[in-house]
Amino acid sequence: MSYLLHIDSSSLGEASVSHQVAQSFRDQWQGPVVHRDLAASPVPHLSAAGITARITDPAQHTPEQAKAAALQDELIEEFLGAGAYLFTVPMYNLSMPSVFKAWLDQIIVTDRTLIFDGPSPVAGRPAVLISARGGGYGPGTPNEGLDYVVPTLEAVLGHDNLLGLDVTTVIPELTMAPVNPALAPLLPLHEASMAAAHDQARTLATTFGTPRAA
Repeated sequence: MSYLLHIDSSSLGEASVSHQVAQSFRDQWQGPVVHRDLAASPVPHLSAAGITARITDPAQHTPEQAKAAALQDELIEEFLGAGAYLFTVPMYNLSMPSVFKAWLDQIIVTDRTLIFDGPSPVAGRPAVLISARGGGYGPGTPNEGLDYVVPTLEAVLGHDNLLGLDVTTVIPELTMAPVNPALAPLLPLHEASMAAAHDQARTLATTFGTPRAA
């Protein structure tokens, strides 16, 4: 049976706003879930052994290459086996948590998840990207153009020449408003953003339905 693969990358665990919104999705989800918490159990950053193992005959692997290849195989098979995806990726210093980038680098492999002369094997499968941030980065805000999380991940996860997932993004904003006095006037906007994010997550979980077979 296929499953929802939830890749979680927030360092705050259950206190994370991204995680809390993701939980609203999961509370409505009908079907099995595989949850990988990268903050609790980070995968290593891609190494020389991991790169060279991809282009070396397995019979010729060094012990380091064999270990790196085994990890990549585990992560890729887990990724390919899912019928739907939930990515919890908050904004840290304008970008994604390094643990999520490390995971991406491990699973994006030519001729396995990245096919240059055709679609990715996961192309078209539904995915939700939840990315909370302390401020506002939308059009007309002082931070417009400084979001290097969502545009990057929508491209990597969703572009036809990359993984090709059908990505929907949920963005809870202004999460620092309750604790930063300078942002206190924006508290109503934060509360509205939170409510909308939770509602959107719950709706997406029901519209996804049961994940189709991988």
